[in-house]
Amino acid sequence: MKFIVSSTALLSHLQVISRVIDSKNTIAILDNFLFRLEGNTLTMTASDQETTMTSSIEVLEAEGAGVFAVSSKILLNPLKELPDQPLTFEINDENLEIFIYFQNGKYNFIGVNGDEYPQKSPLSPEAKTIKMPAQVLLNGISRTLFATGVDQVLRPIMTGVYMDIHPEYLICVASDGRKLVRFKNDSVQAGFEASFILPKKPATLLKNVLPKETEDVTVSFDEKNAVFELSDFVLNCRLLEGRYPNYASVIPQNNTNRLIVDRTAFVNVLRRVSVFSNQASNLVKLQLSDNQMQVSAQDIDFSTSAEENISCNYDGDAMSIGFNSSFLVEILNNILSQEVTIALADPSRAGLVLPVENQPNEDLLMLLMPMML
Repeated sequence: MKFIVSSTALLSHLQVISRVIDSKNTIAILDNFLFRLEGNTLTMTASDQETTMTSSIEVLEAEGAGVFAVSSKILLNPLKELPDQPLTFEINDENLEIFIYFQNGKYNFIGVNGDEYPQKSPLSPEAKTIKMPAQVLLNGISRTLFATGVDQVLRPIMTGVYMDIHPEYLICVASDGRKLVRFKNDSVQAGFEASFILPKKPATLLKNVLPKETEDVTVSFDEKNAVFELSDFVLNCRLLEGRYPNYASVIPQNNTNRLIVDRTAFVNVLRRVSVFSNQASNLVKLQLSDNQMQVSAQDIDFSTSAEENISCNYDGDAMSIGFNSSFLVEILNNILSQEVTIALADPSRAGLVLPVENQPNEDLLMLLMPMML
C-alpha cells in the first residue's frame, strides 16, 4: 500500500480528531489513529469507545487499499514540526512496517493491525434525522455548555446538553442545579418531537469544529447514539441515558422586579468587589433601589469588605439578594447583548438573566439560584 498526501492537510485533520483520544485508554489500540485507504480517499478515525470522530481527505497518488493503525504520538509530534510538503507513505501489507518519506528524510516504524480497532455502533432503523445551520448548533452548544454539571456519579444526565426538539423550534438546556441556561431557536423546523442528552465531550468537540463549518449539519439519533455529519468530519457518540428533569418547572414566573444594566460595567464591578468576598462562598450582595444597585461583599474572617454603586434602570421593590459572584460573572460573559435584564421575584427565588437584545430567531434565558445573606 502506498499513497502521497500533503503534510499540512493531514496534520489539520489529525489535530481535530486527536481531541477524541483519552490520555489513559483501557484498550491499547485506542491510542492510535485508524487509517483506511480506498481509491484516492484516505479516511482517518479516532475513538475512545464512547465517541468516534472520522475525517476524509483526497490523497495525491494511491496504490493498493487497506486498513492500518498508527500511534497518535508517533505521527502527530513530528508532523507539527514539518513545513508544508508532500509525504509519501509506504506500508508493507504483511508486517505493517511503515515508511514515511519527505523532502529531507524519512520515518520508519511498525503500525498496528487495523482490524482490531473497535467499530462504531450503527443507528437503529427508527433513528430520526434533523438538519440545521452549523451556526445554530454552535450557538446552542456554546451558550449552554458552561452550565453543565460535573457530578458523573450521582447526576450523570446533568453533565450533558439536553437537546429538546419540537416541530417548529429547537431548545438546548444545561444545568448543574445552581445555574440553568435555556437556548431557543425557532429557525429549526424539525416537524417532530424528540429529545436526547449530548455528553460534554462530544459537545466540546463540536464547539471546536463548528466555527469553520459553512454548510448545514445533519444530526441523526436514536435512543442510544447520535451522528453529526459535517462537510469534513463525522462525529458518532453514545448519548447519556435517563430522563432529563423538567427544566420549565424551575423557571420562576411573575418576576415583577426588573433591572436593566450595562453588562460589561456590571462584570467589572463584580470582579473588583468579589476579591473581598469569602473565598469559600464567593457571595456578593446586590442591594436594589430606585435606579441604583449597590454591589457589596465581605469576609468576616479576614476583616475585609467592599461596596460599589452602579447606575441601572430598576423597576420594583427595594430588595437585597445574594449570588455567587463566579457564577454570575460566568453567566454574564456568555451573553452577547450589551445590556442585560435581571428579573427577580423575591430574594429566595432564582433570578433570571436575559439579554436586552436577542440574536435573530433566538431566545436566551439564564437562571441563577440565590444564596442566603
